[in-house]
Amino acid sequence: MNQEGNNNEGFIPKHGGYRKLITYQKAEIIYDATVFFTNRYFRKYDRTADQMVQAARSGKQNIAEASMASGTSKETEIKLTNVARASLEELKIDYEDFLRTRQLVLWPKDHRYVARLRELNKIPNPTYETFKKGIEHENPEISANVIIGLIKVVSYLLNNQIKTLETAFLREGGLRERMTKARIEHRNKDTNDK
Repeated sequence: MNQEGNNNEGFIPKHGGYRKLITYQKAEIIYDATVFFTNRYFRKYDRTADQMVQAARSGKQNIAEASMASGTSKETEIKLTNVARASLEELKIDYEDFLRTRQLVLWPKDHRYVARLRELNKIPNPTYETFKKGIEHENPEISANVIIGLIKVVSYLLNNQIKTLETAFLREGGLRERMTKARIEHRNKDTNDK
């Protein structure tokens, strides 16, 4: 097995490699941005800030865990990917609450900065630096909306990822089906070799 948990032989398919997933890359940016945001705009030990950081962490970590579990359990992969999506939805609501309770504007789709955010989201292999100017902007409305925009993109991608996983499961089955197929092929090979 290589570092990504990929097996070149056997019935366990290639898995891992989550750091290459755009959903993971952007979820990591969201986590780092949330740590920055909560440190800047919330009091130390504020329960909401802690929950926001935990939701951001859950989004990121569940994408990684789903990727690693994918080799042996498509069910677990689908469930964890959905947990990541749910955690990020919770986080998005917290940012929306932040804006609403401070009478700040949640940007509509046609807001001029949303177009710029769309451009940034097209950049391959994004990092925190890609979005830093918006995330660390002194205006909390800009900062919160940039992070909300990132969350929306990751949520959209996770929705598509879940649909793809469902289709793959229906087409290919899970570990038990692969194990049975591998065992039958092994028996047939032994029979033909005799």
